[in-house]
Amino acid sequence: MSVVSVTPPVRWDGSCSPLHRVQRLISGDRMQALTIIVFQSDPRLSQALAATLSHHYHSVHVANSLDELWIAIPRYRADVAILDIENSCLGEVAKLHRQFPTVSILCTHRVADEEMWAAALNAGASDMCPAFDTEGIVMSAERYATLSHATA
Repeated sequence: MSVVSVTPPVRWDGSCSPLHRVQRLISGDRMQALTIIVFQSDPRLSQALAATLSHHYHSVHVANSLDELWIAIPRYRADVAILDIENSCLGEVAKLHRQFPTVSILCTHRVADEEMWAAALNAGASDMCPAFDTEGIVMSAERYATLSHATA
């Protein structure tokens, strides 16, 4: 399993406008101290996504298979699991959600649409993004971090 880690990020203080927050995401400012596991069917996309996410989050780990994802979530105490559902299924999302109810499951698909998004949410995912939309994935993880810290 590949591991990409960085030093703990500076916590976002919540005072930024949405536009400034997006600019911070793009410019590489540090954000929440989340642990994220990435599983994508395309290894190049997994590595690219992990590299981008590592600029924003405490630690990012790449799982090269669904089996590795299942092992990595408890091993690294993941906060977020990014799952490509193109080569898995929504049943897998539901099983992950039942087994790890505190983990935010962010689904990706190369041609994600509203119907697929609704089905993923019904299966237990917290969001769904196109696999190539790294900014959307970062913002979705940020939403999870903001919500989880607000309820903690």
